[in-house]
Amino acid sequence: MSLIHTSSLPDVDIPEMSITDYVFHKASAYPDRIAVSDGAGNQYTFAELEQASRSLAGGLAARGMGPGTCIALMAPNLPQFPVVFHGVATAGATLTTINPTYGAAEVRHQLQDAGATMLITIGMFLEVAQEAVEGTDVTEVVTIDAAEGSLPLASLMGDPIPQVEVDVRDHVMVLPYSSGTTGLPKGVMLTHYNLVANIAQMEHVLVYTDNEVGLSALPFFHIYGMQVLMNGMLTNGVTVLTMARFDMEQALELVAEHKVTRFFAVPPMVLGLAKAPIVDQYDLSSVKQVFSGAAPLTVELQNECAERINCEVVQGFGMTELSPVTHCTPEGRNKPGTSGVAVSNVESRIVDPETGEDQPVGERGELWVRGPMVMKGYLNNPEATAETIDAEGWLHTGDVAIVDEDGYFSIVDRIKELIKYNGFQVPPAELEGLIATHPKVLDVAVIGVPDDAAGELPKAFVQLAPGADLTLEELQAFVGEHLVSYKQIRLMEVIDLIPKSASGKILRRELRDR
Repeated sequence: MSLIHTSSLPDVDIPEMSITDYVFHKASAYPDRIAVSDGAGNQYTFAELEQASRSLAGGLAARGMGPGTCIALMAPNLPQFPVVFHGVATAGATLTTINPTYGAAEVRHQLQDAGATMLITIGMFLEVAQEAVEGTDVTEVVTIDAAEGSLPLASLMGDPIPQVEVDVRDHVMVLPYSSGTTGLPKGVMLTHYNLVANIAQMEHVLVYTDNEVGLSALPFFHIYGMQVLMNGMLTNGVTVLTMARFDMEQALELVAEHKVTRFFAVPPMVLGLAKAPIVDQYDLSSVKQVFSGAAPLTVELQNECAERINCEVVQGFGMTELSPVTHCTPEGRNKPGTSGVAVSNVESRIVDPETGEDQPVGERGELWVRGPMVMKGYLNNPEATAETIDAEGWLHTGDVAIVDEDGYFSIVDRIKELIKYNGFQVPPAELEGLIATHPKVLDVAVIGVPDDAAGELPKAFVQLAPGADLTLEELQAFVGEHLVSYKQIRLMEVIDLIPKSASGKILRRELRDR
């Protein structure tokens, strides 16, 4: 019999509307409030942001770009990011968000897989973009900052239009990429309804008051930044303060100058807040909550940070495939070391992955979740979808969890083959596939090694070709030619033989126990 844990929080009504209509549904009450700003004069009020988004939608529609069209956005956090996001959404098209630090080969793979026909970026990444679009269906490269040799974003603006009609439960609005529980990055199909649902589900855990300001250093191309920060805060009338890249000193300056109330983080940032000497030089008294996600925090680090900056430090759990948050800590109900309780409208189970039996309170098992935030599926990959979402709608997270008697969930291990480096996903299969092509390598396995600062460090176990010699620096130079920097190998060990099962599967636990 299934042991289903329902949320202790009240259920919420989820409106049948587009993500853009939902994000701006209260904005007429504060049209002149700053919606998004970089803190240096590049900003939009709520009225201006909605107008710009609907103008871009009008321009895209006039070009014939709407349902059935995919547009790619490869940009850092800028005030124009939500303009593009909601312009594409309003036009009824699909947006795929790309990490702007990717190399051309990684960008090309995503463009091809998503079927994108337009790529929007900034001048800094134009050269990579132009190389990446070769061999894809992309016919236009657009830059937000009107870089020479590209189409300026301003030229796409047209007459504002309302939402192009789409089936909000079925239409894929955004396609972020995730490795899921195994393998290479896959397009995660999230509908308007998925996105709206998850923001609504956070109603009882992230409770905002008037005139709040949220620091947004976590990337909008990633689901955490996209939904919890950008869309979640805009929906609630919070000013989104963008950072193109995280720098601790700059972040502290922004907090002090703009009276930031919400500091969204990943564990390495929390570590900095807890231990960096520079923190003492800034007035952080406006911050009432630090919210950490993407990887678990230790109890000790959570408490140390809370004491250092004198505010609540909480954490949550989510996945790209879950739009993303399923578990979170309600304000004032913190239990350090846990990811909080199930958010509204979420069902959870703790299941023994070997037997399929539900586990009692206090026992370990794989976390399964079900609810309106579960993705439609993986793009062009029904097999991976079926492996992740079962016939009853339960999404198998690949994370090992425990639930206590109060309904608080803690992530304690991982089944899925995935490394979390500074909050970013590093798929071992992708690194293994690349490293195996090195002429000095006969076989390879990659695992994550625990690290206080980064969470995990990618480590390669390498079986060398006969007579070959390979250094870590050589291997890093090879990987660096092909993959983004956070996917870099940090440690290497040469071994005689990669341990594998009879079916050929790498025995990663044996490697972890070495």
